[in-house]
Amino acid sequence: MELTTTLSAQTVRNAVREAGINANYWYAVGWAKELLPGAVMSITVWKQAIALYRDGQGQVQALEDACPHRGVALHKGQVKGCHLVCPYHGWEFNPEGQCVNIPYLSDQQKLPTAKARSYPVQEKYGILWVFPGNPNLATQIPIIEIPEYGRPDLLMIPITGHFKAHFSICNENALDVFHGFLHQGLQGWFDPELAQLKETPGGLHAIYNVSYKGRMAKFLGLSDRADTVTTVPISIDYRYPNYATALEGVSSLYLMRLPVDAQESRSFALFFFKVNLPQGLLNLLRPVLLRVLPRFVLYRFLAQDVEMMESEQQNYTANPHRIYAEINPAIIALQRVTLKQYESYLTSQETAPQTTKGQNQR
Repeated sequence: MELTTTLSAQTVRNAVREAGINANYWYAVGWAKELLPGAVMSITVWKQAIALYRDGQGQVQALEDACPHRGVALHKGQVKGCHLVCPYHGWEFNPEGQCVNIPYLSDQQKLPTAKARSYPVQEKYGILWVFPGNPNLATQIPIIEIPEYGRPDLLMIPITGHFKAHFSICNENALDVFHGFLHQGLQGWFDPELAQLKETPGGLHAIYNVSYKGRMAKFLGLSDRADTVTTVPISIDYRYPNYATALEGVSSLYLMRLPVDAQESRSFALFFFKVNLPQGLLNLLRPVLLRVLPRFVLYRFLAQDVEMMESEQQNYTANPHRIYAEINPAIIALQRVTLKQYESYLTSQETAPQTTKGQNQR
């Protein structure tokens, strides 16, 4: 559905800063390479503490990070074959969360029916994904497609973000191309124009026309000269809960959002750059570019964004009743999507069978 691109003042819906997530999606929770065989990782998906571990067969498993015996954090335990062992009394749980062994019980004694909630988990694109909602829906909901992944002609750079801010604030930053003003000292974009805005099933599609100038524009292949202004379209697809952004023929970005709690979010992003170099030279320079670009370019942009998002959260926390004005219709549309997704999840919880509802609320 086409939406207006006219910039006009509207009141921000502060309720979006209190919204929870639609848990019936796959959420990126970490980089796969950081979870070594036999290791356990603690993650949180919207107030749900989860222990991820890589079992003896190299498979990733996910259990509620609380032993059903005494509530001790299971991520403090150890991996034994395909099982996770609680550090307190040695209770052992299989990937389904069932207690399969208690070291101080005899073989003749019956094990308690204690069970830790298990979560669907996947490893794809070098990322660990968890489905925190109704596990019966996990096979029906796809993970975002990243067709650029694995292409040797592209430079792929992973970037991790950590924000002390509600996920709605972070998501609005990703859709708000008008904040190029913030990055002007880093040769960011300027003179943005919202050219198209559409509401899509479960998300939004926006196209901005933006201008570039300087050494960065020349490096990206936007212009043959650093002193020339080039105007190009940037497309942004918000596919709840993630983003796919493209600067055609130059770069693309896939940004996976992890809502931690009401005032904390994380992100796992994959940047793909089309570098104007012969394939052999690109392969030779790839290790250097993978070190230099994040440190001296990407993380510098991110640091400026983090400061703004955390400032926004701090002021909202101090006065959640303050009235804010917004003129970008894409931001207002995004707030509608965020609230609609949360309301949809709450409705699904009300209509879910009691057993499934209990699983999701544990």
